[in-house]
Amino acid sequence: MFFRNKNRRQTGKEDGRQEYKPAPGTDIRFDPDLINQLKGDHQALLKLYGEIKSAFDAQKYDTVAKKLGDFRSALQAHLLTENIRLYIYLSHMFKSDDINFELVRGFRKEMDGIAKAVMDFLKKYDAIGVDPKLAPDFAKDFAGIGEVLGARIQKEEKTLYPLYMEQY
Repeated sequence: MFFRNKNRRQTGKEDGRQEYKPAPGTDIRFDPDLINQLKGDHQALLKLYGEIKSAFDAQKYDTVAKKLGDFRSALQAHLLTENIRLYIYLSHMFKSDDINFELVRGFRKEMDGIAKAVMDFLKKYDAIGVDPKLAPDFAKDFAGIGEVLGARIQKEEKTLYPLYMEQY
């Protein structure tokens, strides 16, 4: 144990997992499982998106409405995790690195705009199960949401998530 990384300490947990130092100025600690969790969220959201499309194509609007509710819950949970455990951590980690700090800030601001648009979409179509008159506009709006979210997921996984690492 003479050469143990100074940023880690054993927690004494029975599972032998390490506890990491928090990001400066926070109580938010590096979580080696976070990125895999966020990527798993992305896969779950994409799966729900496909289920919504299938239900819509089959004109099962009550199923569409239910799946939209599931999508809303999954997206909100994902966004909350990203906001608290990823963006705050990264913002504090890169406080003295202007380039990466601005990159993280830009990602967060962009996601806030996307989240608002998606939530507006979900609110607009939450009654599709009881109001089929919403169906004609749904397909176009839903495709637009899918394009934006698909591009965002790729961008996060390629550019943002690699920035998340243990503090040194």
